[in-house]
Amino acid sequence: MKLLYKMLLVVLVTVVVFALAGVLATWAPDRKVSDLAPRWAQAPSGFAAVNGMQVHFRDEGPRDDPLPLILLHGTSASLHTWDGWVDALKDKRRVIRFDLPGFGLTGPHAENDYSVEAYVRVVEAVANALGVKSFAVAGNSLGGQIAWATAHALPQRVQRLILIDAAGYPMAPQSIPIGFRIARVPGVRSLAELVLPRGVIESSLRNVYGDPGKVTPALVDRYYELTLREGNRRALAQRFDQMLKADAGQSVAAIRSLKLPTLIIWGGKDRLIPVENAHRFAADVVGSQLVVLDALGHVPQEEDAAGTVQVARKFLDTSL
Repeated sequence: MKLLYKMLLVVLVTVVVFALAGVLATWAPDRKVSDLAPRWAQAPSGFAAVNGMQVHFRDEGPRDDPLPLILLHGTSASLHTWDGWVDALKDKRRVIRFDLPGFGLTGPHAENDYSVEAYVRVVEAVANALGVKSFAVAGNSLGGQIAWATAHALPQRVQRLILIDAAGYPMAPQSIPIGFRIARVPGVRSLAELVLPRGVIESSLRNVYGDPGKVTPALVDRYYELTLREGNRRALAQRFDQMLKADAGQSVAAIRSLKLPTLIIWGGKDRLIPVENAHRFAADVVGSQLVVLDALGHVPQEEDAAGTVQVARKFLDTSL
């Protein structure tokens, strides 16, 4: 009997030791903006005082562009997701992008408000701060939802709209990234504010790419480090909580009211917001154009910047 107790004690101690080793190996407390900025806020980055926050932004291209393009990223991403688009457009177009509240170097919303209406107010405030009156807006996923909501709220200012795998309708995901699932589970998400295995980020990225082989260590580095920006992990959990309270019927009515040139780009391999939702947007937004890129996933502008920006450029040039 004593031998059995000793064996159980050894097993228990071994489990505890390995558990502690795992925690220590993945220990990842919040990091300050000042620690992250040297790598992720290099020129031409700036910070603008907007609605009680310091919003990380980049404003590139000719200032005499009559219709600047504002780019809005999706959940857990950052303004860097648009690098390829900006490189291709900034020689002829003014392109503005920024980290949405709760993400990137901008960090948590000053009032912890992650409603779409609050995000629209931030877009309007950033445009005002940069002296932009009329503009085109493009957004991916959450950014797409904010884009069409901005077009609905500011019809006199938003002249062109590009929706890329946009949120807005009720959806039936075929697969949800593990990082999103963790953020939705009380208790587990609290632990995730201190412990973050790099593998969680890599798995989540591979989940939303049409070709997981395109997920590079450098890409994982970017998402991983910016997730650690102080407050971002708690903000993600708060956003998911608030998202459940959104009025789906009100969203559909707003989408159907849109009356502006609209391009819809979708990844045919999107498992988070399946392509069926693309066809709903195309049916509800009168006169819109739909382009489905069969090989791409949920973040087409990042997975294939060259191919998607070519489609966007053609739309912007011909719709002026």
